[in-house]
Amino acid sequence: MGQFPEFGLAYRKPDGSFYEPGERMALPDLAWTLEQIRDLGPDGFYAGEVAKRLIEDLSAHGGIMTLEDLANYTAPVRQPIYGTYRGYDIYGIPPSSSGGTTVVQMLNVLEHYDLQGWDRRDPDTIHLLAETMKVGFYNRAKHLGDIDFVDVDLQALTAKSFVDAFQARIDLAQAMPSSALGEDIITRGEGSETTHFSVVDGAGNMVANTYTLEQGYGSRVVAKGTGFLLNNEMHDFNMNPGVTDLNGRIGTPPNLIAPDKRMLSSMSPTLVLRDGEPFLTTGSPGGRTIINTVLQIIVNVIDFGMDVQQAVDEPRIHHQWLPDRVNMEQALESIEGAMQERGHTTRMVRSQGDAHSILVRSGRMLAGVDSRSRGGAAGY
Repeated sequence: MGQFPEFGLAYRKPDGSFYEPGERMALPDLAWTLEQIRDLGPDGFYAGEVAKRLIEDLSAHGGIMTLEDLANYTAPVRQPIYGTYRGYDIYGIPPSSSGGTTVVQMLNVLEHYDLQGWDRRDPDTIHLLAETMKVGFYNRAKHLGDIDFVDVDLQALTAKSFVDAFQARIDLAQAMPSSALGEDIITRGEGSETTHFSVVDGAGNMVANTYTLEQGYGSRVVAKGTGFLLNNEMHDFNMNPGVTDLNGRIGTPPNLIAPDKRMLSSMSPTLVLRDGEPFLTTGSPGGRTIINTVLQIIVNVIDFGMDVQQAVDEPRIHHQWLPDRVNMEQALESIEGAMQERGHTTRMVRSQGDAHSILVRSGRMLAGVDSRSRGGAAGY
C-alpha cells in the first residue's frame, strides 16, 4: 500500500489505519464503477469515464494499455469441453483455460480402472491418481493455449483413445518418472488467490463460476477513482520461451505471450449431468491444483459413492508433472512412506483448494462446504 497509494486509499480508513473485523468498509469508487456497468452495460467499463480513468492512471505510471485496447476487447463465448465418465456427462471450460480438457482427459485414464472396489486412501489409489495427474499435466504443457492463436485439436485430446498409450505406461506398483514421460519437452507456478462459487436454482439450472485476480489482491494496483483492483494474470503465460526444466518452468510454444492473446489458466468450473439432468456442480481456487481438486471431487462422488460433503472433506493430492513431486494433505501422512516406496517424491501440505460444490439428488440440492477456507452455503 505504500508502493501503490490508491490501493491504500481504497482499503484503509481515511486516517490510514486498517479496518478491523466487524467494522464496515466503504468503497465509494468501486460503487461508482459498478453503477456505470449497471447503467451502461459493457460500455460502462470498456468505454466512457471508467475506461478514461483507468487508462489515465496506467499511463501516468508507465503502462502501455490504450483506450483502443479496451474498446477492442470482447469476452468470447466458447463451446464447452464435453466428455463422459462411467455414463455421466462432464462439461468443462475450454481454452484458454486448460481445466476442462485436462479433467476430461484424466477421467478417461481413470475409466480403465474399476475404482469402486478400491480404498480411497490406500496407497494404490493415491499412486494411480498421481500417475494420472502426471499424464494430464504433461499434455497440458505440450498442447494447450489460446485457441484463437494455437491450433488445438480438442476433439482428439478429449477422445477416449487419446489416453490409451499413456494409460499403458502406468505401472500400479512403481512411479513413472516425469522426465521419462516428457522426454520431448523438458514448465511456472500459478497463484492461488482465485474464487469459486456454485449455484443451482429452483428450475435445476446449474452455475459453476471461477474467477481470479491471480495472487493476493492481484497486482495491488487500483486506478485512481475506479475502486477496483487490477489482476496480475500475465505470469500465467510461459515467460521463458524454449525453457522447460525439471523445476517446473514451461516454455512450450502454445502458451507464449502475444498481443491480444489470452493466457492459459487452470480454472476448472465443471458441471456433471446424469441422464441429461443436473447432478453436480463444482470448482475450486488453487492455481494448478484446481484441476486435480476438481478431478478428485468427481471421483469421490461417482467412484467412491461419497455424499457431497464427504467428497469435499476427503484429503487431496496434487501432481503437476513437473516438478516430479506429489503433494499430499496432512490427513494422508500415514501413507507417505508407502508412496515413497513406489518411487514418489512427496511433500505434505496443510490444505489444497476450496471446492464448494452442490449435488442434486432426488430433487434436493445438497451443499458441500469446504472447511479449508471461509465459504458457506445458503438457500432461498
